[in-house]
Amino acid sequence: MFRWLIVIFLALIIFSSALPWLEKLGVGQLPGDVRFKLFGKQVFLPFASTILLSTVVFLVARII
Repeated sequence: MFRWLIVIFLALIIFSSALPWLEKLGVGQLPGDVRFKLFGKQVFLPFASTILLSTVVFLVARII
């Protein structure tokens, strides 16, 4: 359980840093992605996009 929590946290960090590039592809605008402003700073929580990208990476790793 703890290992999955770390994996999800790292995926969120990686996804947030790659977000400008991925937005051009349409990722980051799925129905499960949450954007809101908190204390004047925009916060983005890409739940659906993280699940989608994790599934794609898992399938690619499974094939290889």
